Amino acid sequence: MPLHTLQEQFGQIDIYLFDQPLKGRISPGMRILDAGCGSGRNLVYFLREGYEVYAADADAEALEGVRSLAGILAPALPSSNFRVEAVEHMSFDDACADVVVSNTVLHFARDDAHFESMLQGCWRVLRPGGLFFCRLGSSIGMESKVERIQGRRHRSPDGSERYLVDEALLGSTAERLGAELADPLKTTIVQNQRSMTTWVLRKKLL
Repeated sequence: MPLHTLQEQFGQIDIYLFDQPLKGRISPGMRILDAGCGSGRNLVYFLREGYEVYAADADAEALEGVRSLAGILAPALPSSNFRVEAVEHMSFDDACADVVVSNTVLHFARDDAHFESMLQGCWRVLRPGGLFFCRLGSSIGMESKVERIQGRRHRSPDGSERYLVDEALLGSTAERLGAELADPLKTTIVQNQRSMTTWVLRKKLL
C-alpha cells in the first residue's frame, strides 16, 4: 500500500494506541472518547472506520478542526459529540464510552489535585469493563536526569516542565481505581531528553 494511502487511512495515530485495535481490544462499534483530543490526530482511523467517536478539548480552535475533520470522514456523527471542554469538566454522561483515550494530556497537570481531577474526569465517562489508554510523561528511567520544581512537577533535559508520574504512583492509582493493567507499562526514553510511559487499564466490572 502506498505511503500516502497509509497516512490518509491512519493519520498520525500514536503507534501505542494503534497497537490496541491490533490486539483486538478496540473494535468497530465501540464508542471512543478522546479526552484532550487536540487536533484529532488519533481520531482519523476511528472516524474512517465508522466508530462512534466523541472528543473534548479546552482549545476551541483545535476542537473546531476536529469537528471539520469529522464532517468529512464521518458526517453522520452529530457535532455535539465534539465539545470545547477541559478534561476535568467534560459534560458527557457517566460510563458512556467503551474506550477513553488520554494521549499526552495528564502531564500538563498543575499539581496533584489537578492530575486527580483530570484522571477522574476520564474515569467517570468510561464504562465498567472499558479500556483506558493513557500516554504521559514520567520519570521512569530518567530519575537522575529530571529536576524537581515542586511536588511532581519536574524539568526534563529537553527543557519541558511537566507533571511526571512514576511506576509506584501508576500502580497505586490503578489499585485505587479498581483497575487492571491491560498491558505492562511501556516507557520510551527519547535520547535521554524525556521519558514517556504508556499506561493501559481495564476498568473492572461492577
